[in-house]
Amino acid sequence: MAHADTTELRERLIEAARRLNTTGLTRNNSGNLSHRVTTGFLVTPSGMPYDTLVAADVVHVDLAGKASGRRLPSSEWRFHRDVFVARPEVDVVLHAHAPFATSIACHGRGIPAFHYMVAVAGGADIRCAPYATFGTEELSAHAVAALAGRRACLLANHGMIALGADFASAFKLAIEVETLAEMYWRALQLGEPPLLDAAEMARVLDKFVTYGRQPEE
Repeated sequence: MAHADTTELRERLIEAARRLNTTGLTRNNSGNLSHRVTTGFLVTPSGMPYDTLVAADVVHVDLAGKASGRRLPSSEWRFHRDVFVARPEVDVVLHAHAPFATSIACHGRGIPAFHYMVAVAGGADIRCAPYATFGTEELSAHAVAALAGRRACLLANHGMIALGADFASAFKLAIEVETLAEMYWRALQLGEPPLLDAAEMARVLDKFVTYGRQPEE
């Protein structure tokens, strides 16, 4: 579905960005959030506290990387743009420095199949993209590769990315990934946890095709 760049959508993006703080996914103004529009995407501005934002502070960036508006876009605008180009089914890109996900990523670890719910991100694990300096083409390339066939990934020494068709689905996934990261971090206190094998994860992924769906009334 094509979305126009409207004041209403900008205000919804600001409201969602504030949820990055209230959900504990990030603190202060770290992280960033974007939404696809017909002419490119809208993204949070660089370095501004979310609770001060108004619609005019949200930045429009076209798919050639040209920003317009009175603010500078998030320093991570590039991987938002590259995800939107690579993944036409995605309308929201959420990036957060979530504490547990980031702690795991600081060891260059992804989240393996220690728990069946890692399948919520679309595969048998949640990958960790290699480290690269924030805002660079290198980081964007690593992120897009780690997200191939997935809806979420970690970024080494940095944080996490979650994708969604809308703000609600992106937040739901991001919170699930952070929960899994916390569980994995806690399990590691007892040593490396046993992992579910490929056959079991294939069964889980097959079941996830219809998981949580209710019949229509």
